[in-house]
Amino acid sequence: MKKIPLTLTLLGLLAFTSFAQNTADDLIKKVVDKTKSYKNLKIDFVYTMLNEKAGINESKSGLLYLNDDAYKITLEGQLVISDGKTVWTYLEDSNEVMVSNAGDGEEAITPSTMLTSYYKDYKSSFINDKANAAKGLKTIELKPSAGKKFSKMQLGIHEAKLQLVNLAIFDNGGNVFIYDLSKMTPDNKLTPDFFQFDAKKYPGVEVVDMR
Repeated sequence: MKKIPLTLTLLGLLAFTSFAQNTADDLIKKVVDKTKSYKNLKIDFVYTMLNEKAGINESKSGLLYLNDDAYKITLEGQLVISDGKTVWTYLEDSNEVMVSNAGDGEEAITPSTMLTSYYKDYKSSFINDKANAAKGLKTIELKPSAGKKFSKMQLGIHEAKLQLVNLAIFDNGGNVFIYDLSKMTPDNKLTPDFFQFDAKKYPGVEVVDMR
């Protein structure tokens, strides 16, 4: 079953939506406070997977909604919804939805747990990235503790706007997952059932319960 790699990892990183002029660690605390001030957040993005050795360069556009531990991701034929307790992964081509617990998996995280565990699980530092510098952005590199499935993450930040503009995740298999965040809209009006999967909207959908 093919899953988008951003489902868990991207969610945690998108919480870093504003920064100030301080050390990398100081910025993280300010980001946490700013993010918590939002009722919810809508993010338009472009996702690119790169692997130079394998000749892979694939891009897709997507949309993400965040509200505390709840989220909804749409990415060209795939829909991922979580209310913070349950995760529904719907595949349009097969008209199938996989149901799992939000906490399943060794590295299963939510935006909230990512923020609270950041200080002990990652080391942050400013680095010089020429591509981001050419756009007037600053770059923060995050290196996780041993045992993670990725080696590092890099975040491109627009300091004047206090906004995350792009991020790159480098895994241990030579893949690089890049997310360009084209637009962020806070405090959207959402219905109470927005972060629930409604099977009635998908006639004939096959439900695969993995809980």
